[in-house]
Amino acid sequence: MGSPGDSEYMTVAEARAVLGVTPRKIADMIKHGALPWEPNPFDRRGKLIKRADVEALRAKQPRDTKIAA
Repeated sequence: MGSPGDSEYMTVAEARAVLGVTPRKIADMIKHGALPWEPNPFDRRGKLIKRADVEALRAKQPRDTKIAA
């Protein structure tokens, strides 16, 4: 049996942590279709997001672009 990190799906909170975005930003991504989701069969209020979709979005994110002072 695999670890939770091996699951095909993750919660919105897990996706937000992986992407490093605010709760508002992840909600906007879901609302506007940038991050497809499926209903959680165990929690009717919850949403599940495919790990592959989150990883694909993370790969598109620009690297840390902090300007050295």
